[in-house]
Amino acid sequence: MSSTDAHSPNMTPFVRTVMEDIPASRLGVTYAHEHLIIDPSFTTHATPEFELSDVTRALDDLQRFRGAGGQSMVDSMPCDSGRNVLKLADLARRSGVQIVAPTGLHLAKYYVPGHWSHRYHEDVLTELFVADLVEGIDAHDYSGPRVERTTHRAGVIKIATDTRFNDRERRIFAAAASAHRQTGAPILTHTEQGLLGLEQVQTLRHLGVDLRHVVLSHLDRRPDLAYHREILSTGVCVEYDSAFRWKAPQGNPTLDLVAGLIAEFPDQIMLGMDAARRSYWAGYGGAPGLDYLLTTFSSLLRAAGLTEPDLCRIFVTTPARAFSFRPTPHERPDSV
Repeated sequence: MSSTDAHSPNMTPFVRTVMEDIPASRLGVTYAHEHLIIDPSFTTHATPEFELSDVTRALDDLQRFRGAGGQSMVDSMPCDSGRNVLKLADLARRSGVQIVAPTGLHLAKYYVPGHWSHRYHEDVLTELFVADLVEGIDAHDYSGPRVERTTHRAGVIKIATDTRFNDRERRIFAAAASAHRQTGAPILTHTEQGLLGLEQVQTLRHLGVDLRHVVLSHLDRRPDLAYHREILSTGVCVEYDSAFRWKAPQGNPTLDLVAGLIAEFPDQIMLGMDAARRSYWAGYGGAPGLDYLLTTFSSLLRAAGLTEPDLCRIFVTTPARAFSFRPTPHERPDSV
């Protein structure tokens, strides 16, 4: 990447991984939306299959990912929903995979009723997000009265909407935008079944977010080409993660979307697994395993007419740009 990609001639684009800041050019082959560790929490109490707490089992899949050419993953389990930054760091050390850890907040359904995210003012939420990004993530994941910051910092802000915006989500979006403006951190969003993509973009634009550092997830669950074109025309990136979920009678709408949009929006499409169930992980005895996108699905993309430069954009250059920090007066890389 050239210095112009960072919108500043004096700054090398960088990505903040859980271990260190790295030049964006070192990110390499990247999955853009994963759930590598989900510790016991209200999330797993409600859905036990979401528990992904075993580093050794996760290591099995990450080694398969590495063997298929993978280099980096963006984790997307945000504050107090099963996030464990110490396990993410251990997994990064043992696997050699560069992991970007999140701050932010997920949908209300992943938290106990009356959770603090319903009560805190957006300024308080901003302070928590910024502290994760700049100082280090709490070893206790904001789950109790004591905060002990680790040396492992967040590198992305994860936020979400359900099927309609509510007051809690608007406060969280406002806090995420404020943290983005202060630190330059990229934003990764959850769309529920692909809904509210345009509303998310409009809200973030209104809040002063640089849309070049915004990634909307799960949009392929609403496989409407016109809808995707309208969203991509705003300049945001999209992340598709249903490639292995479609059943045979449905065909593969994710494949159709990528093949239909890559020529028009070559630098805005990324892929992930969003494999937040044990049944998807080889290490837990499931399938297809985390190497699927680099093996089976990449073969399908080639058969659909995508070229090696297309795949390089999807897995390498687009993640490197989208997940790099936007230069601000307040934030500079400290270890690139």
